[in-house]
Amino acid sequence: MRKISNTAERDTVIAKMKSGVEASILLDLARNIPDFLALDGNKIYNYIQSDITVIDHRLAHVILFEQKKEYNLPLYQGKIYIDAENAALLQVEFELNPKLIRKAKNMLIARQSRNLRITPVKAGYIVSYKEWNGTYYINHVRGDLHFNIKGKRQLFNSPLHMWFEMVTGKIDTEQVIRFTRKEILPLHTIFSETNYRYDNNFWKDFNVIPVEENLLEAIEKISSKIEETDHQ
Repeated sequence: MRKISNTAERDTVIAKMKSGVEASILLDLARNIPDFLALDGNKIYNYIQSDITVIDHRLAHVILFEQKKEYNLPLYQGKIYIDAENAALLQVEFELNPKLIRKAKNMLIARQSRNLRITPVKAGYIVSYKEWNGTYYINHVRGDLHFNIKGKRQLFNSPLHMWFEMVTGKIDTEQVIRFTRKEILPLHTIFSETNYRYDNNFWKDFNVIPVEENLLEAIEKISSKIEETDHQ
């Protein structure tokens, strides 16, 4: 979750969007199977095999899906990438139905100011999995949320684009010890309201990831630091 506030304006704009840590965990589609991946998904969605492509050096079938017209709830549409050799789920790109997304306002916005009108425009997600030692693990999660915001005294809407992203830095399945309660980050945490201690000795020159930089590539750069920590 992320708090957006523009204190430069006379009327402070405050809104809390439902995204971030909790959304990243929920978007593990293998753990939390959505309706479009369920065995009876054809009752709600139409599926079409459209193409063959390459995902992470693996040949993959591309399956298009969209909700059936008789359903008026804001459901999803997108692409499913299935490994052509072993039928593993490699990647899913999906979004809320653009025609019905306004009905999903309560799904995306946790709280907003009374003097603020926020309208969802687009909510798109990408989830990918990667093989490691014969098993596929979640690799990358990204959500892009687009809104139009209009204040009480404003004539025009202002666009707002928010996104959240998670990348798996390292997989370890041997001698795994559960984190203590003090080490676990609550899923509903809003980072701007969290007290934390910055470890400058750990991050050093890796303390900033530019917005335009691919997060997957950025994580590869600091992977050596992750390995170094494990051996301390």
